[in-house]
Amino acid sequence: MLSVEDVRVSYGGVQAVRGVSLKVRIGQVVGLVGANGAGKTSLLNAITGLVPHTGRVSYEGAAFAGLKTADIVRHGVIQVAQGRQLFPDMTVLENLELGAFLQSPHDTHAMLEQMFVRFPVLKSRAGQRAGTLSGGEQQMLAMARALMGRPKVLLVDEPCLGLSPKMVGVIGEVIRQINGEGISVMVVEQNTAFVFGLAHHAYVIENGAVVLEGEPGELQRDDRVRSAYLGI
Repeated sequence: MLSVEDVRVSYGGVQAVRGVSLKVRIGQVVGLVGANGAGKTSLLNAITGLVPHTGRVSYEGAAFAGLKTADIVRHGVIQVAQGRQLFPDMTVLENLELGAFLQSPHDTHAMLEQMFVRFPVLKSRAGQRAGTLSGGEQQMLAMARALMGRPKVLLVDEPCLGLSPKMVGVIGEVIRQINGEGISVMVVEQNTAFVFGLAHHAYVIENGAVVLEGEPGELQRDDRVRSAYLGI
């Protein structure tokens, strides 16, 4: 569904992404793991048109060249940003409604009902300011807001950041459910155990370049991954 070919991102004289190529196939959860500063977020921002880049990003064979982020969202590729990036002074409901800016009022209402079933805590907090939610509730809201746009490919950046182990498990189950409903998912994380427990295929990025890829079970047994990311 989503293809990234030789993508490069630079900030001034610093090259953050160095010729990355990867694929997200229909119905897959794909993981991208790496340490802080490895280039993971820069790659996602390139895919969604938030930073200038070279190389090719395509969806179902059609290149994204020259498209603005809103146009990429219209294609069904939607990002859940690192750090949630909610509007803290707006209510939970207002944040969700913003996620549906491309939808009709009827579809927005239907999607809201779906989100409140999937995340009951958000229904009980609908009138509460987003900035007053707990970290786990904010992550749920960020994911729900992205789902309001009816994504075909959901890009999730560091969903475990700052969450308790229990909440990490909850978010993992949400990703499984989303994928089970036919949405392809790309999960970008430092938490390799989390990603390897979810993904059908995974990539390891280091210093802006993909250094390994394969099935999660294979990567878990690879001494390079075990040493660098699992600490064993």
